Amino acid sequence: MKYLEFTFYTTPCTETVNDVLAAVLGEVGFESFIEQENGIAAYIQKDLFDEATIKSAIKEFPLTDTLIEYTYKEVEEKDWNEEWEKNFFQPIVIGDRCVIHSTFHNDVPQAEYDIIINPQMAFGTGHHETTSLIIGELLDSDLQGKSLLDMGCGTSILAILARMRGAEPCTAIDIDEWCVRNSLENIELNRVDNITVFQGDASSLEKQGPFDVIIANINRNILLNDMKHYVRCMNKDSQLLMSGFYVDDIPVIQAEAERNGLHFIHHQEKNRWAAVKFEK
Repeated sequence: MKYLEFTFYTTPCTETVNDVLAAVLGEVGFESFIEQENGIAAYIQKDLFDEATIKSAIKEFPLTDTLIEYTYKEVEEKDWNEEWEKNFFQPIVIGDRCVIHSTFHNDVPQAEYDIIINPQMAFGTGHHETTSLIIGELLDSDLQGKSLLDMGCGTSILAILARMRGAEPCTAIDIDEWCVRNSLENIELNRVDNITVFQGDASSLEKQGPFDVIIANINRNILLNDMKHYVRCMNKDSQLLMSGFYVDDIPVIQAEAERNGLHFIHHQEKNRWAAVKFEK
């Protein structure tokens, strides 16, 4: 699978601008992002590339007085472990209970849950606010013996943690073949069982489930479009955890959830990013 590597130069180059840009680009097909000195690098499958759509997204960028320029080139598959190591992927401790690190890390802090992630072309190392928010939700949830779906699984970090906390069986689905391969590698590294991984989108849920817990850390537009598919494979009293959007997006997410028979439980937020919890 061939990818295009974009370098986006942002002025002003701030954490907020780059976070919003990553969210905007995620909605038009970009999958992975790496912070750089003058902006961000972003990756998209060559077959999904539509320059008119990208230019339109930049033109409608929600933060005013922001200049965004870009260059791009075609790249072959990379050693993403090396890329993350060069970009200072450091061990992460979440809630003083979960540590996330790669095989190249030394002196890893001790925690109740130790997760090894070797990221390839996949989102979900725990650095991003949305991933850490969902991890926090999983740490606070009773998952023992509950069937769980990790939709848009990326590295499958969330499914792995859920399995460590007693969820079973677990299913992890992603539309990206690289994510599926990376998930299988990470599951093996963590020596967990009873996690099934396959490639697909929300339409593939027709013969899956039902699930007691569904996680979907994707982006606002996909969540709004696919929520009805999630609800169809939920039990009564099942829970749906969603992230990948901003606090300002909660009302539209909640409205769609309630149209599908879900009840709002609560939300968490971090640096304007949000995670919400619903129950059927």
